[in-house]
Amino acid sequence: MSEYHVPVMLQECIDGLNIQKDGTYVDVTFGGGGHSREILKHLGDKGTLVAFDQDADAQQNLIDDERFVFVDQNFRYLKNFCRLHGAIPADGILADLGVSSYQFDQAERGFSIRFDAELDMRMNQLGELTAKDVVNNYTAAELHRIFGIYGEIQNAKSLAETIVTARLNAPIVTIADLKNAISNRIPKGKENKYLAQVFQALRIEVNQELEALKDFLTQSAEVLAVGGRLVVMSYHSLEDRLVKNFIAKGKFSGELEKDLYGNDNRPFDAISRGAITASADEISNNNRARSAKLRIAVKK
Repeated sequence: MSEYHVPVMLQECIDGLNIQKDGTYVDVTFGGGGHSREILKHLGDKGTLVAFDQDADAQQNLIDDERFVFVDQNFRYLKNFCRLHGAIPADGILADLGVSSYQFDQAERGFSIRFDAELDMRMNQLGELTAKDVVNNYTAAELHRIFGIYGEIQNAKSLAETIVTARLNAPIVTIADLKNAISNRIPKGKENKYLAQVFQALRIEVNQELEALKDFLTQSAEVLAVGGRLVVMSYHSLEDRLVKNFIAKGKFSGELEKDLYGNDNRPFDAISRGAITASADEISNNNRARSAKLRIAVKK
């Protein structure tokens, strides 16, 4: 597991869950199993942990424990599978969003700018849409949208037009093909940051990450018991904004609504004031912790 992925802010996540030893908990991003193993340490014989992961590679880390149930699905199907496994109401739900260190390190998965491989980026390897499909088949307007919104790239329109022009000569199949095609659009001295934004945009589109996150957050309010904890760690501003808004307002945009009696129409109260970030020591030992933001809420 340690080679697969080092959990970020592990103790803060466990503290945030406020684990009751006979409770029911859900880890919706199993990955290397680091968070799940720590949750199980705090559970008694009657406790239950249901873990989700859509990536088949995560199954090499499964835990042999009768209290542990694994679901090989995207967490956007949280409610259906928690109901199937008798995990409603749950006492706590943990989500560690984004791509694991292991996925970044597998060159053939196409997540990392460090390697050359076919443009893939599917978290679920059975999914049909790949980054190669997006780059070669989306219109300039569609590419402009995903680079602008998901990548927050300033020259998103000219980047999209450059890709559409380049693929007229030959399909853009590999990471190297993409880098070569857009080389004139990459700001000098900011190559890594720019390419990371491009890759983030493609990955979010391929995996429908923001739509899945919205589905998950909405269902978490239906799955958790009153007093249950929601613990979510994100790694970029788009995800964090959705989590922050949902905890604060019960929705993803607009103002907080009230019922006829003046009560807030939101399912959660924030436990943490603002986002919790990793310590300097942890960041020095695990660079991935640098961008992590942890938010904790309790079901009303």
